Amino acid sequence: MKDDLEQLLKSLHLRKIAELFDEEAKRAEKADVSYQEFVARLLRAQWQANQEAALAWRIKRAGIPEQWTLETFPFKRQPGVNQRQIRTFAELEFVPKAENIVFVGPTGVGKTGLASGLLLKALQNGHRGVFMRAQDLFDEMYASIADRSTRRLLNRLVKVDLLVIDEMGYLNLKPEQTNIFFKLMEERYRQRPTIITTNLDYSEWANFLGNKALVGALLSRLRHQCHTVKIDGPSLRDETG
Repeated sequence: MKDDLEQLLKSLHLRKIAELFDEEAKRAEKADVSYQEFVARLLRAQWQANQEAALAWRIKRAGIPEQWTLETFPFKRQPGVNQRQIRTFAELEFVPKAENIVFVGPTGVGKTGLASGLLLKALQNGHRGVFMRAQDLFDEMYASIADRSTRRLLNRLVKVDLLVIDEMGYLNLKPEQTNIFFKLMEERYRQRPTIITTNLDYSEWANFLGNKALVGALLSRLRHQCHTVKIDGPSLRDETG
């Protein structure tokens, strides 16, 4: 009977229940626990294990470079960041509202840490997300032209609940890359939020994206429902990057 039970639990992928069954059975017998409570304890443990596994999978798929958290961000060392504003973002109301967030500031002030911390918070609350360096994103876009996989790339990025694009700066881009990027932002517009970190003011974006008319249309969509956070403070490169 025990072998049959173990096989059933294994076949149903209820590994946590299989792991705890003997211990919980002995505990239930000793404490005269009802069948309902016994089963509930096992199912609760399995549910928790499933939640943890799902979160680990989302974090792995998201590609966050390091486990940045808002709880460990050194707000006291970065007066250029409004902690109350970031805590408000952490409530994640901007996600269902499809409101973008753009962190603007020089290198090392904590833009990546804040963006990654917000992404992690979203993942912890069941959302799917992706973190991408801007250079990697544009490289993928250019590669997709050669193998005609641009539509597949866009479909993947458009559907994620929260997209983080890190280090938008002076990149050597071709017009085709700019066009694909515009298409990506156009399809996410008012549907799903995007977080961007950059060391450039909006007025400088045309310098690397080119095509001023297209950039104007891009920024119109990006900034329509957007929180722009300018960080003017000391470098935290040693701590947060």
